[in-house]
Amino acid sequence: MKLLRLCALALCLTFTASHALAQTRELSSEGALLDRIAAIVNEGVVLASELDQQTENVIQRLREQKTELPPRNVLRRQILERLVIEEIQMQRADRLGIQVTDEMVNGTLDDVAKRNNIPFDQLPQTLAEQGMDYRDFRDDIRRQMTLQLLRQRDVIARINISPRELDTFLARQQSAPDRNAEYNVSHILVSVPVTATPEQIESRDARAREVYEKASAGEDFAQLAVTYSDSSTNIEGGSLGWRRGAQLPSIVAEQVAKMKPGEVSEPIRTPSGFHIFRLNEMRGGVQQSVQSQVHARHILLQTNELEDDQTVRQRLADIRERVLKGEDFAAIAAVTSQDPGSAADGGDLGWAGPGTFVGEFEQQLQALSENEISEPFKTQYGWHIIQLLGRRMHDVTDDMRRQQAFAQLREAKAEEETELWIRRLRDEAFVDYRM
Repeated sequence: MKLLRLCALALCLTFTASHALAQTRELSSEGALLDRIAAIVNEGVVLASELDQQTENVIQRLREQKTELPPRNVLRRQILERLVIEEIQMQRADRLGIQVTDEMVNGTLDDVAKRNNIPFDQLPQTLAEQGMDYRDFRDDIRRQMTLQLLRQRDVIARINISPRELDTFLARQQSAPDRNAEYNVSHILVSVPVTATPEQIESRDARAREVYEKASAGEDFAQLAVTYSDSSTNIEGGSLGWRRGAQLPSIVAEQVAKMKPGEVSEPIRTPSGFHIFRLNEMRGGVQQSVQSQVHARHILLQTNELEDDQTVRQRLADIRERVLKGEDFAAIAAVTSQDPGSAADGGDLGWAGPGTFVGEFEQQLQALSENEISEPFKTQYGWHIIQLLGRRMHDVTDDMRRQQAFAQLREAKAEEETELWIRRLRDEAFVDYRM
């Protein structure tokens, strides 16, 4: 499997398109423009070279997957729209000051190398052997991480799941798919504008029914997704990949529970449009019931226009010294930590199992003894100090059931809210197509 695909898994990204070429204009010695503008997007542009490169990349991937290609003009239109949307998001991320440091990129690339059993320093050579430029690859990773952080800020962080909502969902799970099995699902979205008229809704409904009938008649679902879907997964043939039953968004889970591999669901109406799902495959899973857990609390500080990395790191170092001299960690965390999820609880993160935190955070936890406080360190969320409060082996069957239900509800809302969020950004942007 190619490194670029494994990198997509490492990032767990919703948005999987890439910008392999930098947005630059090349001039010949006579001063002639060698690149063209495919679209003007607010104060930025999408270049024809980007569109051409992405089109070739997608065609190659679809051929490798043995997916019948849609007409080239349809494919280019889909890809251009994807590049426009990414440019809009990158501009927003820049306005918000979202930055991905070299250290964060290196951490992700190190994960890619480890997944492929390659020493980190050999990654450029390995990429070159696969026809990929290392610098372009780094730029692409930085871009995707930026999009992920933007989505985390604008969408994920704003999603709330009430205890009552969680309990109601758990009560319905007896009719849900086996949460320990894994499902390979594909998806087509025929979007409906937020302010759609009855005539527009009827038209989009008819289009969704047409796509459903084509899929039910045996036409290639991946090609239909590339041609008709308005989802961010359209260029990937609508693939949502392998997911456990407990990780499926509720709208998907409710359909999968009724389906057999190879079946296609009828169109389902939601605020974002009409959804069609195909269950490609399913396989059994093994439930984990006992795990090692850690109990920790932390203080998070973030950089801003007035405080750079060095300033914030020193502030945390000073806080650490105050705690070591007897001040109360929880009291300081409550008034200084910038983590909205834990500050009110004195920075307490509760009991957590493996995979709960990002890699750098878990590495620090693993190195701590009970009650020890880490030195300041940085993750994608900012600068932290952690105090390890304890370790235990715990039967997590019930805990995992609630956690999985929470994640499933949040993912369902996140996918729906992401589509609506993207549409709002697109509607608010100035876009002038030049091709």
